[in-house]
Amino acid sequence: NDPIVMVKAYRQLAERGDWPLHLGVTEAGPEFQGTIKSATAFGILLSEGIGDTIRVSLSAPPAQEVKVGLQILQSLNLRERKLEIVSCPSCGRAQVDVYTLANDVTAGLEGMTVPLRVAVMGCVVNGPGEAREADLGVASGNGKGQIFVKGEVIKTVPESEIVATLIEEANRLAAEMPPGELGAPEVVTV
Repeated sequence: NDPIVMVKAYRQLAERGDWPLHLGVTEAGPEFQGTIKSATAFGILLSEGIGDTIRVSLSAPPAQEVKVGLQILQSLNLRERKLEIVSCPSCGRAQVDVYTLANDVTAGLEGMTVPLRVAVMGCVVNGPGEAREADLGVASGNGKGQIFVKGEVIKTVPESEIVATLIEEANRLAAEMPPGELGAPEVVTV
């Protein structure tokens, strides 16, 4: 259950022979803690080319273990990306409830299968840059949000309409583009 011990052990195994290695942090713990441990260990080893399969072990439902494992692989570009939500940490400049906006957008786009990057930003300082770099984004401030699609502002909406507008635009983009066309990184195999 210690990611550092696990990394050292798998490095030693990899040095001793060329056989398939199944990575797993055994008894990683509750969902949050176990996710961090697994992501840390897998990130190190997979980026070094060590490991052929992974197992996420959480004190959580098995479906959540699978979801975490897929997200780790997508984050390392080892599996094709699907929906990715980029959001700011709601610092003192945030003029909206970024936490709620990001969670509501994520819930509204659950199951989206195209690799779409959506930026949910809470201020006008860093927001426009992040929103412009995403396939779809919002830079919020002063009770409204500027909606960006592929780097261009397409409209400004009241704060109360941000979530619905992002979901509508994401679904429109998904319908217009075949999977793999919206900012998908190259899939890398180790």
